[in-house]
Amino acid sequence: MDELELLKKDWNKKGNNYPKLSYDEIYKMILKKSSSIVKWIFIISLLEFAFWGIISFALKDSDSMQKFKSYNVENIIIPLTIVGYIILAYFFYRFFMNYKTISVTDSARVLMENILKTRRTVKQYVAFNLIYLVLSTIVALFIEFDKNTELINKVEVAAANGETFLFYGKIIIVTALMLIVIVAVFLLFYWLIYGLLIKRLNKNYKELKKIEV
Repeated sequence: MDELELLKKDWNKKGNNYPKLSYDEIYKMILKKSSSIVKWIFIISLLEFAFWGIISFALKDSDSMQKFKSYNVENIIIPLTIVGYIILAYFFYRFFMNYKTISVTDSARVLMENILKTRRTVKQYVAFNLIYLVLSTIVALFIEFDKNTELINKVEVAAANGETFLFYGKIIIVTALMLIVIVAVFLLFYWLIYGLLIKRLNKNYKELKKIEV
């Protein structure tokens, strides 16, 4: 007998211990909670996008950004940015559709499937953001090595002193440590925001498994 059947039997055995609510009433309560959670996932993702958009706009005139723009690497940056926006738009669409789908669900089993889909979408969204962050950092580092005259001069000096391997090793280690710290901060943020929402969705999923008889 599988786990779902055991949960069904457990629900039947302990049914008298629950408040006098019908199946439909319990289902509607779980549906309302799940719909609200998915709506907040969609809203928070938009707020997150707006936040980073504001940060980017505020820093666009900084010395470091102006220097990076002087490298004239739009042929790399623009496609990378467009791809990022397209994928983000796809996730926003998925979050919105998950909310719309869950809001009109009329079956506990279908609602369970939609909760699982939402959970997968959130995990994919978080993974994309972290991968895109690492990829963008690596691309920016290659551009700096190719276009930054100060950095190029330092490479040439290191090569003349026979310290090329040591120089690149230091750059790689420092960059890796910075990425680890940044990724850890992002993971903490995603865990505090999306992780807690997903935890509540998982709780609803377990409750649905109990009433799916």
